[in-house]
Amino acid sequence: MTKNVLLLPGDGIGPEVIAEAVKVLDHLRESYGLDIDTQYADIGGIAYENHGMPYPPETHKKAVAADAILLGAVGGPQWEALDYDLRPERGLLSIRAELDLYANLRPAVTFEELAGASSLKHELVAGLDIMIVRELTGGIYFGEPRGHQTLDDGERQSYNTMVYSESEIERIMHNAFQIAEKRNKRVCSVDKANVLQVSELWREVAIRVSAEYPSVSLSHMYVDNAVMQLIREPKQFDVIVTGNLFGDILSDAAAMLTGSIGMLPSASLDANGKGMYEPVHGSAPDIAGKNIANPIATILSAAMMLRYTLGFSEYADKIENAVKKVLAEGIGTGDLKAIVKTQVTTQEMGDSIVKTIV
Repeated sequence: MTKNVLLLPGDGIGPEVIAEAVKVLDHLRESYGLDIDTQYADIGGIAYENHGMPYPPETHKKAVAADAILLGAVGGPQWEALDYDLRPERGLLSIRAELDLYANLRPAVTFEELAGASSLKHELVAGLDIMIVRELTGGIYFGEPRGHQTLDDGERQSYNTMVYSESEIERIMHNAFQIAEKRNKRVCSVDKANVLQVSELWREVAIRVSAEYPSVSLSHMYVDNAVMQLIREPKQFDVIVTGNLFGDILSDAAAMLTGSIGMLPSASLDANGKGMYEPVHGSAPDIAGKNIANPIATILSAAMMLRYTLGFSEYADKIENAVKKVLAEGIGTGDLKAIVKTQVTTQEMGDSIVKTIV
């Protein structure tokens, strides 16, 4: 049965890296029989320009109907002065919330060929394989009340609310433990239970859910210590599960351990495994249109999409193996120039991966 994939190129380098992922998918479709159809829609800044809003109804309709979604990036300085609800980032938050994409999976894997590009010593990152499971539709990014106010003395004040319910915590914990069962059977729950009541509940629920997974060990770590430990001894972690704000910070920190944020994919899943897949990097407006962005994170996001949502693991294997071979040959974009022999453009990187697929 043909699977329908919605492509959301977005802003900045988004269209460039999505184009290379589509190049790979088209090759698999034409040469190996991958049974998918693709269509496009707008999100973020380009959606505001074309439709007056960052997440138009037309895009939502296509997103609901799609079997999976592949997104590039959103945002750029030209939209920073817009009202909050019209900014490109609201489009990203809206699609996550509207589709209830509550489980964000961010692998941090160091390819052996790229270990030398990390800011940490080779022995600390070689063989690194962490999965960060971030709750994505709750917490301080969505909590109410939120807003701005002017106090009686004329001073301005802003406020946001961090809030989690038991059910929200339970479902992300189940995701984390189920993933850990298929890996090295260790879950580290990251919170700030020493100062935040919401983290007290988070820890209590984590302990309760852990009882259903006797083969998986559970540990706890405060978020400030977790950041330090990621830098000090990153390979101590297997699966990290945490809330929206802490996960946002930890996943970017873990990304840099791997040598380049341009290498890392992510998945955002609903309760049925339908997902939106996107690179961890942002829209990088400073290099947009220069044909120098690294498309590997987006290409690997497409591989995750094939594996986790569409059920085409054999094609995901082909993509991942091709990426490894190209890197082993010393081919890479400018962000990897410290460790590659041949520096290539965005398009040439995509071409190299396509040629290597077997």
